Amino acid sequence: MKRRYTLGNRKVAIIGAGYVGSSIAYALALRDVAREIVLIDINHEKTEGEAKDIRHGLPTMGTADLYAGDYPDCADCDLIIITAGRGRKPGESRLDLTNENVKIMRSVIDSIQKYYTRGVILVISNPVDIMTYKAAEWMELPNGMVFGSGCILDSSRFTRCVADYVELSTGVINGYVVGEHGDGQIPVWSHVTVGGIPIDEFCAESKIAWNDEVKARIMQLTKTMGSEIISSKGRTHYGIATCVCQLADAIINMRPTIASVSSVLMGEYGCRGVALSVPSVISPSGVQQRIRERWSPLEYRGFFDAVENVRIVLQDYERITSRVEGVR
Repeated sequence: MKRRYTLGNRKVAIIGAGYVGSSIAYALALRDVAREIVLIDINHEKTEGEAKDIRHGLPTMGTADLYAGDYPDCADCDLIIITAGRGRKPGESRLDLTNENVKIMRSVIDSIQKYYTRGVILVISNPVDIMTYKAAEWMELPNGMVFGSGCILDSSRFTRCVADYVELSTGVINGYVVGEHGDGQIPVWSHVTVGGIPIDEFCAESKIAWNDEVKARIMQLTKTMGSEIISSKGRTHYGIATCVCQLADAIINMRPTIASVSSVLMGEYGCRGVALSVPSVISPSGVQQRIRERWSPLEYRGFFDAVENVRIVLQDYERITSRVEGVR
């Protein structure tokens, strides 16, 4: 049966008022995506300051009612965005954050559940695939109502790299990254197009070099962009804030879109029991559908490697947790 949706309150709660959470609030307000935006953080003074700073520019740029609040404000939200957690340090992988940020996520979910009445949960906190899996497990909502930003930013970076290489606008490039938001990300070269033309055909016609070496260089550049930005300025936040606007618009304003985001797989591509990114239809119900596509054998292999990598991290975390609880 086809699902029907009604326009809700257009209310968004953002948990975590650090660089990422505040940038998301700013981007949502400028784009006028939501009617009501509430920032929530344990540092109430900073949250008040962030909310006031953004509000002061809205009279000429947007109409959203943006304010600092607390967990009771999570009631009646169309979308709850979780950014809380420690960010990566230079030289640190996203998976290095697991133990510390899972504890923070558990506390956040416990607080949300006291007041949750409706809405989609979008996880931004890293490592996002692990955080998404645990948040979905703890929230116990229908599959897809909890999902993570996953590889949407990686896909945006990938598109940028391809566009720069062929010296064209990103608007004519169609491509995406799947797998882990991290070292286990896989560009799906078999589906990359330039103006609707497969990229290998376009490059051959345009006399642009196109081979495994070029693809490896673009893939490596895409993969290391986040680390390079962190090395340069200590953090990343603008890119993900812009990407979240696309997802929020699909959920809040009933404008379904397709993006490579992380959700708990239910047999797609032969995988279960792990959250990873695949092309997905995003709608007011969250991940409405995970699209099953045909990839090249090498792309499948990379995806399965990412599945095993994330599964091992999950198993290690569960083992450590069980041991600690056993000692207690």
